[in-house]
Amino acid sequence: MIDLQTFFNNLTLLPTESMEEFSKLFKPKVIKKGEYFIKEGQIAKEMAFLESGIMRVFFRNDEGVEYNKQFFVNPSLVGGYTSLITNQPSQINQQALTDCKLLVAKYADIQSLYDISPSFERAGRIMAEYYFVQKEQREIELVLLDAEKRYAIFKKEFPTLEQHIPQYHIASYLGVTPTQLSRIRKKLATQQDLSTYVNGI
Repeated sequence: MIDLQTFFNNLTLLPTESMEEFSKLFKPKVIKKGEYFIKEGQIAKEMAFLESGIMRVFFRNDEGVEYNKQFFVNPSLVGGYTSLITNQPSQINQQALTDCKLLVAKYADIQSLYDISPSFERAGRIMAEYYFVQKEQREIELVLLDAEKRYAIFKKEFPTLEQHIPQYHIASYLGVTPTQLSRIRKKLATQQDLSTYVNGI
């Protein structure tokens, strides 16, 4: 598990005094499986560092169908980022798929540090750039890659997630039906078994 200090120091090295001041803004919070960190229609006021557990980000269309947009595991920052910036109601939901331990801070308090510390302002910029790149890569994958390649990327990014969450959540994230995902997994398993057999001869 990566802690809050290590996560931010991986973005940009922060002075010890600044990191201590920053850490004081965060308070522990537990979200039980099925509970929400933020729901659509709410105006986001807080950000959180995910210490343990699994969360999903999803939205619903007008017919009530849910689409998983992202999964969060440690280390991740969670929060309705667009809502935090615009002060408009969130269009996404962030829900715990397992019991989750968070460190939660008020976004206004974090912003106040940007004004007094160039180190934190730089960390905030780097973090925003990181999530922008991640978002763009995800959009490209959905449009340009077939389902098998998207599944391979998912397994590389989240190597243990399949053991902890229902398959239909993964299918939604990949943009396929649960039946299609089952076929993909069966096909890849068959190919792996064949490869193991050939290499063993």
